[in-house]
Amino acid sequence: MRPEPPPAPLLVVCALGPEVWALRGGDWTGGRAGPAVLARTGMGRARARRSVADLLSRDGYGALVVAGFGAAVGPGVRPGDVIVADAVRDGEGGHHPLDSAAPLAAALRSRGLTTHVGLHHTADHVVRGFERRALYAQGALAVDMEAAAVLAARAELRPALPAAVLRVVVDTPERELLRPGTLPAGLHAWRALRAAVPALVAWHGYAVTPVPATSTKETQPSTLPQEAS
Repeated sequence: MRPEPPPAPLLVVCALGPEVWALRGGDWTGGRAGPAVLARTGMGRARARRSVADLLSRDGYGALVVAGFGAAVGPGVRPGDVIVADAVRDGEGGHHPLDSAAPLAAALRSRGLTTHVGLHHTADHVVRGFERRALYAQGALAVDMEAAAVLAARAELRPALPAAVLRVVVDTPERELLRPGTLPAGLHAWRALRAAVPALVAWHGYAVTPVPATSTKETQPSTLPQEAS
């Protein structure tokens, strides 16, 4: 029998260097679905789409995660909480449903992270005040500046690629970015993003190589993440 080919790696994309740094230091061992590749796209929809389109056109990946920091738009969410997207939209009518929310949220909660599930909105600017309240009234739980563009590139190039989106909350409507207290909130979010890594590993295995509950196959450790050029 021919040996099974190695699993395609998980591609994790972030906008900012500190997000990559937080994820790189997490615990990537224990997965059964192969290694991870971390890539920084830069901020904003145009950069994110261009960067991810280039990555998806050059290499084979088994799954895609958009991860990093974000803002909550409604009450009841604290810095360090995780918001997992069950869909992502933008202001131009783009809408990207995701079936990854339930298993990823379960993996995060099982590791002690307070996790919410709901709609993410991708904006082209930093959203504050009244705009946040308006987005919440329209059903959103979180806002970022890249996820919809990443998923648009996926839809164009690899529509069947399993994908997930999560944001660790840095600021909330009660405590917006750049107000006093942002630094402690940022440190709390940074630690939560790093703590989310084992859940990403678990979701990768679920998405790419699901194993039946009766299986006796042993779990093999994944390699540490690489960084895309």
